Amino acid sequence: MSTASAAPARKKASFPFWAQVLAGLAAGVLLGWLARTFDVAWLKELLSTVGTIFVQLLRVIVVPLVLTALIVSITQLRHVANAAKLAVQTLAWFAITAFISVLIGIGLGVLTNPGASASIGTEGARAVATQGTWLDFIKGLVPVNFLGLEASSRFNADAATVATSLNFNVLQLVVLGIALGAAALAVGEKANPFIEVAGSLLAVFQKLVWWVILLAPIGTAALIGRAVATYGWDLIAPLGIFTLDVYLGCAIVMFGLYPLLLKMHGLSVRRWFSGAWESITLAFVTRSSIGTLPVTQSNTINKLGVPQSYASFAVPLGATTKMDGCAAIYPALAAITVAQLFDIQLGLQHYVLIAFVAVVGSAATAGLTGAIVMLTLTLSTLGLPLEGVGLLLAIDPILDMARTATNVAGQSLIPTIVAKRNGILDEDVYNGRRIPDADDARLAAAHA
Repeated sequence: MSTASAAPARKKASFPFWAQVLAGLAAGVLLGWLARTFDVAWLKELLSTVGTIFVQLLRVIVVPLVLTALIVSITQLRHVANAAKLAVQTLAWFAITAFISVLIGIGLGVLTNPGASASIGTEGARAVATQGTWLDFIKGLVPVNFLGLEASSRFNADAATVATSLNFNVLQLVVLGIALGAAALAVGEKANPFIEVAGSLLAVFQKLVWWVILLAPIGTAALIGRAVATYGWDLIAPLGIFTLDVYLGCAIVMFGLYPLLLKMHGLSVRRWFSGAWESITLAFVTRSSIGTLPVTQSNTINKLGVPQSYASFAVPLGATTKMDGCAAIYPALAAITVAQLFDIQLGLQHYVLIAFVAVVGSAATAGLTGAIVMLTLTLSTLGLPLEGVGLLLAIDPILDMARTATNVAGQSLIPTIVAKRNGILDEDVYNGRRIPDADDARLAAAHA
């Protein structure tokens, strides 16, 4: 057989990338079960280490990727008709779906009374150290330095040492990227070299991202294995109804609300799930909207047909502010649960405040430190005891998987809907009538 004729055969026989991720998921569940059932300490440590490394690789590349992608996308908006209209519609749909999602969360909480059925005491409850306020949210929008870099130190009294860690405030990076892109537009032709450099850097970082994504099957196995090994029914049982409510709420939004919106816009639900599923499953295991951002953006452009010039703006913005799981469903259910645990009655005004925080304060999940801070922001606004947050921390990682998958699903859904409404969606790409994109080709070549 000739080399030319053998090449297609190798490609056809290769293990599809999505199947490799699913295989990694299954392997992770098995390894996690073995580690937990037989208490294999070295396996638990291995799964934790490999999973942590994979997430760190994604996050370290995402920082420059977000910054350069936003600069390039903002400058490309000059070639997009009605750019301001697209931006306004994107934010409006973010708010609409957040409002509906929080109503679903409130409805489930009122119907099931998750706190009343919880078998957990409040005697040892303590407030978490990291909390969110509206002032923190406003301050979080303003960059403290060029990269939105933040340092935190922790003193270990036993070892008499101080450990310092560096983190990037992604919301501040978004503000910086938008500001730099807008400034480049305002400068005009003199900014062309700057725009070209940003474009070249973006291409390099995208290549790095795809190299890391090739490790996704291994990372998936490690991350899901760590979750299974660490969290069992003995931890979930005391808050079993609350846990089920969070997963049910996320399922209703992802498999009920989102398909309904797609149908209303004349789009195939099956095709959307086919295009977005890779990023949704990766978000489930990594528990990071930002870490999944490169895959979400690539799928939205190359598999759902959203123009790159618009998606490069909308998807990174969504990764920091579009949080139907973390900022709508979860805080609504958690607030109701905490109120019931402490025997506090909620009235109509409290539910209105929950909806207000979900719609207006979603960006706090990125500007501060995630869903926990969003919950403290909700509880403080309602006047509920912040000690209740500590009672939910033990099972937070297992809840975060469903929350993040829902977040990422919404981050690809809204650009798709807005593009459709404005007549810029490439429906040939959306419906699968296309030549495989460059990213698919790279993945196929790597696994041939």
